[in-house]
Amino acid sequence: MEAVLKNVGRTVELLAVAAHSGVVNEWDEQTVTRAFHWARYCEHIYSRFHGNPVIRGVLEKQLQLTNHSLKEALPEYNAVSFLDLGRCQDLLLLWLLNNSALPVSIMKMLFETKASADSTSSNYEDVRGLCSQIIQCKSACTVLRPLLGVPSVGADAEVQGEMLMERLGSALSQSSDPLRAEDFLSSVLQEFEVAAEHLCPVIAAALLTTTDSAAQTASQDFLLDWLQSRRGTLQHVCTALPSKVLADLAKRHQKFRDAFCKLLKRWASEMEYRVTEGEWVHAATSSAVSFQKMTEHYLALFEACPSLRTEMEDELNARRIADGDFDVRGLSVWGDNLLALRK
Repeated sequence: MEAVLKNVGRTVELLAVAAHSGVVNEWDEQTVTRAFHWARYCEHIYSRFHGNPVIRGVLEKQLQLTNHSLKEALPEYNAVSFLDLGRCQDLLLLWLLNNSALPVSIMKMLFETKASADSTSSNYEDVRGLCSQIIQCKSACTVLRPLLGVPSVGADAEVQGEMLMERLGSALSQSSDPLRAEDFLSSVLQEFEVAAEHLCPVIAAALLTTTDSAAQTASQDFLLDWLQSRRGTLQHVCTALPSKVLADLAKRHQKFRDAFCKLLKRWASEMEYRVTEGEWVHAATSSAVSFQKMTEHYLALFEACPSLRTEMEDELNARRIADGDFDVRGLSVWGDNLLALRK
């Protein structure tokens, strides 16, 4: 066990070097190959021991010690969790590509799509293949989206969204136990907690990724179910993203549409009319969604899904009548919703 702890600690140190050190400027193909070898080793350790609470606890303690020492040496260092061990290759790839010191020759090698003749490096070739998909995705998103009028969530988010779908699909295919995939999504959420505004575009990009297989569709369905099970995350996504992107998600996914419509009605029910300000505001002052923003969401949703308009307006009118059937502004949030939508 001592050797395992030492290897995991050294691999985490390797990840820190890949992310933050100029030493990578001296890396060659052999060095990168070894790095991915150790990243795969950590993924194997995660797969073998994630269900063993005793050994998992020992590994988490080792990670805490390693993270502490690395944080002291590198203030910008992002701690690696036990869940991160299950996606070490993805982290190594992402952090290498984000390191400006990475030699152009190594970048070209990572983007090379030609399969290696060495069959023992098949896993590494999978990572290289993923690099090729990522760069193609990034180029296509950057150039084509403005021409097509498709709402953009940002090239970086689209790249990360593509990677999210790839890794989630891998987790789902490797085990019938959904815990592995849930652990992966939880680790993604944990990574973005310090900058939550970056998580929302990544989730949107993942759900807007074009699917051409049953496996990809299953990955998106799993992500949608996970998102709906985490009410706080869903609300944050719907608060942070532009109305047009949310409407596009609703148009693409029935599950998201139902959850989004339910959330819009909940937001409205939590509002109160302040006479002094002449507008509807949330009773919870921490909420970032104004009455005007909620109206924008409705209008964008109706534009993307025209068939929803009649259904939603009928429901709003029924709620207005239940409030007393008043036509005076400020007495029913549902009535004022209708007035704003019919302007």
